Amino acid sequence: MKKKHISILVGLCLCLSNMLVAKADVKLPTIIADNMVLQQKIDAALWGWASPNEEIEITPSWSNKPVKIKAGANGKWLTRIKTTTAGGPYTLTFKATNTIILTDVYLGEVWLCSGQSNMEMKVTGTLNVDSVSRAATNPLIRMFTVQRATAETPQDDVVGRWIINSPASVKNFSAVAYYFGNELAARLKVPVGLIHSSWGGTPAEAWVNKELLESDESFKPILRRYEQKVNKYEEEKQNTTDKKLVNPKLHYQSPAVLYNAMLKPLVNYRIKGVIWYQGEANASRAYQYRKLFPALIRAWRDEFKIGGLPFYYVQIAPFKGQNPEIREAQLITLQTMDFVGMAVTTDVGDCDDIHPRNKIPVGKRLAYIALNNRYGDKSIAYLSPLYNRYEVLNDKIKVHFDTESNLVSKDGELKDFTIAGEDQKFHPAVAKIEGKTVIVYNKDVKNPVAVRFGWKNCPDTNLFNEAGLPASPFRTDQWKGITEGKY
Repeated sequence: MKKKHISILVGLCLCLSNMLVAKADVKLPTIIADNMVLQQKIDAALWGWASPNEEIEITPSWSNKPVKIKAGANGKWLTRIKTTTAGGPYTLTFKATNTIILTDVYLGEVWLCSGQSNMEMKVTGTLNVDSVSRAATNPLIRMFTVQRATAETPQDDVVGRWIINSPASVKNFSAVAYYFGNELAARLKVPVGLIHSSWGGTPAEAWVNKELLESDESFKPILRRYEQKVNKYEEEKQNTTDKKLVNPKLHYQSPAVLYNAMLKPLVNYRIKGVIWYQGEANASRAYQYRKLFPALIRAWRDEFKIGGLPFYYVQIAPFKGQNPEIREAQLITLQTMDFVGMAVTTDVGDCDDIHPRNKIPVGKRLAYIALNNRYGDKSIAYLSPLYNRYEVLNDKIKVHFDTESNLVSKDGELKDFTIAGEDQKFHPAVAKIEGKTVIVYNKDVKNPVAVRFGWKNCPDTNLFNEAGLPASPFRTDQWKGITEGKY
């Protein structure tokens, strides 16, 4: 019996010893790993876990100047190191009780790519997949996909890994993100890191923290609906043995669950900006999205601690099941916020498919915005014609546009303009281009007061500028919309 007790005691000691050693090992989040790209010319954050009060020495090979940091009482640590101009490959060494050496690390430009299914859509699902994958030969494009996850509370880490761009690897990466990054890499001639975190069918409220939703009365209905679903789930759980019963608390469309699991763990990682393709899941509440989308942008800027964080997004494409008010909400965000940009996609949609396959122009247009606005290449046209103002000229209305070049028709007479009088009844309109304006009229509308353009679920527009960028749908009136009051 004594031998048995001694054996158990020795075993317990060994287990305890192993636990202490394991606990002492410095550990890094998955985003800090081999093959990564760190943002160039900044103080980049590095963080992780170790034993309480343990000292960690970090040495980047681009400077060979070690940085020392002590873990806190909870074992967490975070420090910043200076990155130089774009280049690599480098190593990054973390030394504590154990040693971690990261290899094939580059300095360059890092962008976060997020949203719902049109951002999530892989290169394999798009047009020209074979030619695109064959051309994916730039190994300095690095891609990190965050694995889908939900959580009730903010998390510390995600599941994912950095992969090197190649004909094989690119096929399973976000198409819009890749086409965006590929254009940046080709123009800037620097390494590009793309962090992709998206989930199809997700509303904006799933990507923001719960406190934001609690702070505004117009967002409270979102939380009330969520609470009702949770209560219903709890009741059903008590009355059934069905193991397939869905928990709303972790449902991918629930408030804050994607913020907690797929955004919060990334916010220490310094990025250049965000590209975003989302809105379809909020289209039935487009008036609410007028506030919710800007609130999301401000919240993300707060999370990343970058007040002017560039946020470039896609105005959702034409689709028969989508109302035009969601595009208007996105246009309003562009007109009322700083450091944002919008890629118009009226010419690359599919009325019968909410997931149009022509994603190359989408990624490139986002890249043009970044190249002009963020990287200062003013030779690149990026601005689609945008409604500015109108004036009534007797029985006609003259619509003024903000555009970098003159307006043109892509194919014949202008389409999808309508005009109305005080009766608020819209009629098809004749529309004529005059430089950067359009004259709109209908002989049966003698005293016109309002014009709409592309104002339907699936617009068929042909108004562009000379740079080949389509005009955004708009309306000059503020008459009540179909989603007004829907929260």
